[in-house]
Amino acid sequence: MKNIKVLGTGCANCKTTMKLIGEIAREKGVEIRLEKVEQLQDIMAYGVMSTPGVVVDGKVVHAGGVPGRDKIAGWL
Repeated sequence: MKNIKVLGTGCANCKTTMKLIGEIAREKGVEIRLEKVEQLQDIMAYGVMSTPGVVVDGKVVHAGGVPGRDKIAGWL
C-alpha cells in the first residue's frame, strides 16, 4: 500500500489533485492511503513552498500545480 499525502491549504488545485490520485489508483487497482495535509507548518516541514505538493511514502515527488495523469500513474 502506498501512503500518499497531498499538501495544500484547500485550493481548487489541491482538491483536483486529491481527486485525480484517487481516480487513477482505483483505475489501476492500487491500494493507497490518501491523506490531506492542510496545516502550513506541516506543509513547510516537507520543504514545499508551492502547492499542491505530493508526498509518496515520505518522499516529496511533486510541488506546484496539478500533476498530470501519467505522472500520477508513475507514482503508483
